[in-house]
Amino acid sequence: MAKAKTPRTPKATSNPVITMPEAGSVSLVRKTSPLTSSPAELEVRIRERAYALYLERGSTPGFENEDWLKAEREVLARQNHQQTA
Repeated sequence: MAKAKTPRTPKATSNPVITMPEAGSVSLVRKTSPLTSSPAELEVRIRERAYALYLERGSTPGFENEDWLKAEREVLARQNHQQTA
């Protein structure tokens, strides 16, 4: 009879795995000033809006690109509007 393998513990990496939060577990609204947004903060806001769109659509997969592009347009338009106001 074959011996059962024991699971290996993963080695620590410099790139941790990022998972999406469970629905309703975090607030998708971030309080940051759009005038002082770094590219990383901008990406976070786009990612959060894309995830909100995914949830609004009923969490059905297959529309990731559309969600991202719509979120990007919305976030950038909001940022441009606030900068010109």
